Amino acid sequence: MKRVSAVVRVISGSAKGRPLKSVPGMSTRPTTDKVKEAIFSMIGNYFEGGTVLDLFAGTGGLGIEALSRGMDRAVFIDSESKSIETVKENLKACRLEDSAEVYRNDAGRALKALAKRSASFDLVFLDPPYRMKNGDELMLDMAARGLLRDEALVVLEYESSHTYPGDFETFRCLRKAEYGDTAVSIYRYKENQEEHSDPVEEDN
Repeated sequence: MKRVSAVVRVISGSAKGRPLKSVPGMSTRPTTDKVKEAIFSMIGNYFEGGTVLDLFAGTGGLGIEALSRGMDRAVFIDSESKSIETVKENLKACRLEDSAEVYRNDAGRALKALAKRSASFDLVFLDPPYRMKNGDELMLDMAARGLLRDEALVVLEYESSHTYPGDFETFRCLRKAEYGDTAVSIYRYKENQEEHSDPVEEDN
């Protein structure tokens, strides 16, 4: 059963309070303000620059929130044309379009294209459709293609009935939390996994 979301807004930063348009139709599941606020409480409320990738952008809400809170640049990717138009409209409404690149592509091809451009990111949002259970595979692909800067954070949002691994390969799970049928895992990428020392925290 698809959910109907309430009005979503930019929570904090330069675009605070700006309402974000939803993608027309019912196929997109935007991150609620409650979950979004929890995510930024976990990863840090504000940023001093950096580049963010919003890979399954939907409305663009997560990437826009990161820009509003101080990230320098954002790349938004989505495979749906309606989502791409919505992201562009939301960026314009928040006066953040000059800090963003928006592309229509599926996740796999997008990562290949970004790697060819030698792109790299400090923060990545992965909020794929719940039917997709390959978030960890996408993370490994990003690492293999050199798309993650050392100490980069990856925010993986997924259906709470599904379980992703804790630490794996070069990723350390810093935090897990559940909000109804939504779960969030925060990972830190480290080229040398042995240097990880932060304990994982779980919220229910």
